[in-house]
Amino acid sequence: MKRSGVIWSWFWMILGILYFFLPLLATFLFSLRAELGHLGFKAYTNVFSDPQFQIKFPASILWAVLTIIVAIVLFVPTAYWVRLKVPQARSAVELITLLPFVIPAIVYVFGLVRTFSQPPLLIVNSPGLLIAGYTVLSMPYMYRAIDTGLRAIDVRTLTEAAQSLGAGWGTILFRVIFPNIRVSILSGAFLSFAIVMGEYTLAQYLAKPAFAPYIALLIQNKAYEPAAATIISFALIWACMGIIQLIGGGEQGQVTGGH
Repeated sequence: MKRSGVIWSWFWMILGILYFFLPLLATFLFSLRAELGHLGFKAYTNVFSDPQFQIKFPASILWAVLTIIVAIVLFVPTAYWVRLKVPQARSAVELITLLPFVIPAIVYVFGLVRTFSQPPLLIVNSPGLLIAGYTVLSMPYMYRAIDTGLRAIDVRTLTEAAQSLGAGWGTILFRVIFPNIRVSILSGAFLSFAIVMGEYTLAQYLAKPAFAPYIALLIQNKAYEPAAATIISFALIWACMGIIQLIGGGEQGQVTGGH
């Protein structure tokens, strides 16, 4: 019976791997057929040499980095304060963080356009509105990752110990809490990074340069370059996941202690 369970576990794991990687493999092989008669990287060369790619890909990376910074600044203090001071509000806050799953992105972006396209809040053409929108979309992932990290440590004991040594709230937050939830913050940050890199609706309707609208435009006009751009996007996201493992690999034993 035990052997049968192991076999089924391996079966479902292999099936899941095939389900995920076979489409990627097919996309990669298709992207190599840009030159008639043999496999090559011409599609990738075309993408990297495209002036639009050189503008929109770095722009998406910039939006992603700024979104991560804003999300960390907003959600780490919020999750910490809720857990420490108002735990009874945790259910309400968690419900609020789920709203991006409930409200369609197209409805959300039209709400932003209608609200911020007239005085006194005429900021619809500002990159700040795009970053704010991305921050809201990343909220379920970032907030919950941070909250999970806070659950793994004794927030109250660490706070009281730091206060007994004369630390202020800024010192407690940045020198005690941040280091102990670094892996959780990184996890939420790279999930947010993946969302920003792949999100189409906000960038398209707020008319900002971004990678997802660029891929959509390629699909309309090219055959092999969209596949190449998709593989580039996946490679970047997986590289980010590798960074999580490298940075967080040695910190598994530190999440319960103070600094």
